[in-house]
Amino acid sequence: MTAVLDHSPKHDVDIEDLEIDQRVYDLYDQYCHGFISRREFLKRAGAITVAGVSGLTMAQALFPRYAEAQTISFTDERMKAQYVTYDSPGGNGGEMRGYLAVPEMAGPHPAVLVVHENRGLNPYIEDVARRLAVAGFLALAPDALYPVGGYPGNDDDGRSLQKGLDRTKIMIDMLNGAKFVQSHSLSNGKLGAVGFCFGGGVVNFLATKMGSDFHAGVPFYGSAPPADSVANITAPLMIQAAENDDRINAQWPDFEAALKANGVEYERHLYPGTGHGFHNNSTKRFNEAAADLAWERTLAFFDTNLSV
Repeated sequence: MTAVLDHSPKHDVDIEDLEIDQRVYDLYDQYCHGFISRREFLKRAGAITVAGVSGLTMAQALFPRYAEAQTISFTDERMKAQYVTYDSPGGNGGEMRGYLAVPEMAGPHPAVLVVHENRGLNPYIEDVARRLAVAGFLALAPDALYPVGGYPGNDDDGRSLQKGLDRTKIMIDMLNGAKFVQSHSLSNGKLGAVGFCFGGGVVNFLATKMGSDFHAGVPFYGSAPPADSVANITAPLMIQAAENDDRINAQWPDFEAALKANGVEYERHLYPGTGHGFHNNSTKRFNEAAADLAWERTLAFFDTNLSV
């Protein structure tokens, strides 16, 4: 199994109880989505001081610490995980690689595609795949960056690599990943998908694209699909949303109207006091109570909709 380097910054202060100013969170969101560079993020944050605490300290505390965030070890006896390659016609490279996590118990299992954020298959997303496997799901987490060498070991370079890829072809690569895990010999044929940020948008895309071959979608703070494509959705959706996420929440009224107009089964959970990325336990954006509740709901939703 390929080792992934942890380029998490080292901190000279105790960040566990550090309060992050909302302005720094907002800057981090711009940085994460590629609207400003890392240098610009740190520069702007450094101009903020709250109660004697530098915004630069707050900014540095937001960078991911993957080694500390692992919840399921890759050696956990309840599952087995490995990297697999598969054909991806029409995608960015014709072949894709993903992280496949298989429950130790005998199959077949419900299949779930796990879709990363806008920076490739980092350790947090691999951990999410393992969490699903120990819960009884056959989980595949594709790496959109595989055609350009794969996740490079740090999010900054990963973000740049993903931005340079053809987005339409990324969607095809993810669609091919969904088909691969659904047709796997250990799959029961039912397919769900969960994704985060960019990955949440991919979940919505798959729901509009796969019709009756798609059985349950859980987008975490993902972009809404075009309204005219919502009529193609036949699977139930569980939409996980953060209260303080203006960019994504601004899309909700039109998305909800389209869901209602087309009779799509859905439920939306808005988590008070949370921001974009609240499920990601590698950064200070993590909200443990909301993340735990959202994950409990996600697993129950998949149990209900992916059982044979």
